[in-house]
Amino acid sequence: MLYTNMEATSENMINLRVGQTGVGRVTGGDDDTLGVGETSIGSPPSPIGLRYTSDKHSKVALANINMLQKRRELCDVVLIVGSRKIFAHRVILSACSPYFHAMFTSELLEARLTEVPIRDIDEDAVDLLVNFCYTSEITIEESNVQTLLPAACLLHLQEIQDVCCEFLKQQLHPSNCLGIRAFADTHACRDLLRIADKFTQHNFQEVMEGEEFMDLPVRQLMDIISSDELNVRSEEQVFSAVMAWIKYNVTERRPYLARVLEHVRLPLLSPKFLVGTVGSDLLIKSDEACRDLVDEAKNYLLLPQERPLMQGPRTRPRKPIKTGEVLFAVGGWCSGDAIASVERFDPTTCEWRMVAPMSKRRCGVGVAVLSDLLYAVGGHDGQSYLNSVERYDPQTNQWLCEVAPTSTCRTSVGVAVLDGYLYAVGGQDGVSCLNVVERYDPQSNRWTKVASMNTRRLGVAVAVLGGFLYAVGGSDGQSPLNTVERYDPKVNKWVMMPAMSTRRKHLGCAVYNNMIYAVGGRDDCTELSSAERYNPHTNQWSPIVAMTSRRSGVGLAVVNGMLYAVGGFDGATYLKTIEVYDPDQNHWRLCGSMNYRRLGGGVGVVKLPHNEAHLW
Repeated sequence: MLYTNMEATSENMINLRVGQTGVGRVTGGDDDTLGVGETSIGSPPSPIGLRYTSDKHSKVALANINMLQKRRELCDVVLIVGSRKIFAHRVILSACSPYFHAMFTSELLEARLTEVPIRDIDEDAVDLLVNFCYTSEITIEESNVQTLLPAACLLHLQEIQDVCCEFLKQQLHPSNCLGIRAFADTHACRDLLRIADKFTQHNFQEVMEGEEFMDLPVRQLMDIISSDELNVRSEEQVFSAVMAWIKYNVTERRPYLARVLEHVRLPLLSPKFLVGTVGSDLLIKSDEACRDLVDEAKNYLLLPQERPLMQGPRTRPRKPIKTGEVLFAVGGWCSGDAIASVERFDPTTCEWRMVAPMSKRRCGVGVAVLSDLLYAVGGHDGQSYLNSVERYDPQTNQWLCEVAPTSTCRTSVGVAVLDGYLYAVGGQDGVSCLNVVERYDPQSNRWTKVASMNTRRLGVAVAVLGGFLYAVGGSDGQSPLNTVERYDPKVNKWVMMPAMSTRRKHLGCAVYNNMIYAVGGRDDCTELSSAERYNPHTNQWSPIVAMTSRRSGVGLAVVNGMLYAVGGFDGATYLKTIEVYDPDQNHWRLCGSMNYRRLGGGVGVVKLPHNEAHLW
């Protein structure tokens, strides 16, 4: 765009501001603090300046440097690795590897040598890593990952270490998870170690049948069987696994029997198994410490009135993490604009990963899952209110826009599934707050209006419990609400229900343990961390412990039997943190972070086929 400014000297000073072009960017001058066409009083006019930044330069330069290395031109160092000589340039190796930078910029002998030996490292791996330095490309496979990772660790190539760990995560299987865990431990890959541990715990029933289990060091065996999250049908499986491990090499392992048996929760065994199998085992009968553990378990089983005084690690039931479900966070508001990004959370690894984005940016979007497909309804794209709907298939990682739009534009809308229909409840259309409710039939691809709510509600939360659709809180356009109403699809009617103790708009809502939980939101004055729940049997709301953070525009969902609060706004910051609620301890704890901060994003939970659950 061209602007002109008439100066006192009658000269026409032309300021150019040219946006990004095909291969570069052109901007005017070094100081953009002055407005276009402005001059500083008392200063002479500045000459026209042209700053150009090439988008091609780095790629072309890297390609040419790679050709120099391939032709052995201008190379100033040769790496001697095994029987191989690798020609290279010190400046390139130093720029890519802190290991080489320290070597070539210090007073070490290698800094002056033309040929530098690299010992105790695989020559093929070093060749691949040097090639990566020149090309930014590398192929990691089952055949090379076990040599690439230690080589990358030695050369301090953190990016390759991370990629190798990601590759190994995808290769986890009950037959190899213990080996991968040991490999991760050896090379200090903490994230891979943590995920391999969780994988082992969840798949313990298969892992205990494998060869790797029989070769476990005793310390690692005790670490595994002491976990509260060990996934077993009964404690009998743990005992059987331990005895199989002992008897695999009974001569060497017999001295460890009592130490290992301490981590088997014998008091949780059935009396028949404890007496008939454990108590009669010759190895256990011949060990005094083992006999003491068996006696402890018998006392626990025979003296139920004394159990409160006998609690300890061996009497605590295991709580394996359920699997098969993943959580999706969809759209929202981030960095001053609506976003289309979507990410997926796997509770078994506590990892968030980006998936395909929606076709439109959506804040205040309503999200629900119908027939294992994720629906995103309405919202606001940063400029317009939306009535469009799109649908995501987790199996293909694709969004489709073939779903019929709602009858009216809606943002801050509540969406839920009841009896095979998708309901869109309330919201606002840019003109007024809505009490309109409509439902979508996926068979006919049509929306149909049903009875309207008694109250107009934007920022409303919805939940389905006992065959009814609940509309919880929100705002009537003037002030936040604590009122609740319930829809009965059999009579097509809304009735008022007991109100919450706190007025909340833009709250999170979910059904957990047959009760409706309402968390966070905003009242008349501030964002809220408080939470409460509705018990349909008593027809009352009661408070629960507050979240660790204030959260308005929060998503709430139950994944694998755990209640998660996702994102929101705390009054100062858009949040990407996650909290999980522990009903036994009645407290919330932080549980990682999303890739994006999200206010007013939607959340949905999808069940995965059993044969694909490990891929997520």
